[in-house]
Amino acid sequence: MIGALLTSPIESAESFDDPAFDGPVSGGANATPALFPEEEALIARAVEKRRREFTTVRACARTALGRLGVAPGPIVPGQRGAPQWPSGIVGSMTHCAGYRAAAVARSADILTIGLDAEPNAPLPNDGVRELVTRPEEHGWLARLSAERPDVCWDRLVFSAKESVYKAWFPLTRLWLDFQDAVVEVDPAEQTFRARLLTPDPLLAATGNRLSGFEGRWLVRDGLIVTAIAVPGH
Repeated sequence: MIGALLTSPIESAESFDDPAFDGPVSGGANATPALFPEEEALIARAVEKRRREFTTVRACARTALGRLGVAPGPIVPGQRGAPQWPSGIVGSMTHCAGYRAAAVARSADILTIGLDAEPNAPLPNDGVRELVTRPEEHGWLARLSAERPDVCWDRLVFSAKESVYKAWFPLTRLWLDFQDAVVEVDPAEQTFRARLLTPDPLLAATGNRLSGFEGRWLVRDGLIVTAIAVPGH
């Protein structure tokens, strides 16, 4: 699925289940990509479901990194939970029921990546919908919900804004709320555009101001997947 949204020079890997992993990572060249001690410490008291998704998504990340020629290493959360990638690498990870995925690239090629997956199911209640969506989005949400009931459009907005935040935070180190972005979706092209409502920050990496993101989405096998990749040049 993810390969349909993110292509070269981005490398990605995904899993639809949680394979069995044999203990922590050892030092050998052919070591099983389970958990490094730094990662194991983070979930030492976690329930089995959390352990499995944590382990599998990192296996996906290490597979993708390996395709870039990057040796396996621990991937631990940093500020606000953002993954700390190896030097010179940008990336994003996601997991939901029945799906885990990661995408990475060299920072010389890609400025930032945002990736999110969600079940293709409506948001839990009106309160969550109000928290996630803005009045500017309600018109097209109602229209597309009537025209294309096979897609849970409010959940797609949620996923798109999650991808926006994952792309935004590594660039700015600033918080971004659901209400700080307005999303417009193109159902035919399966793309979306997010307009940021915060003051446009100046990005040190490019010298440009950031006003929004463009991304792609798909719905398949009961899942919604959204992705953003900003070229480095």
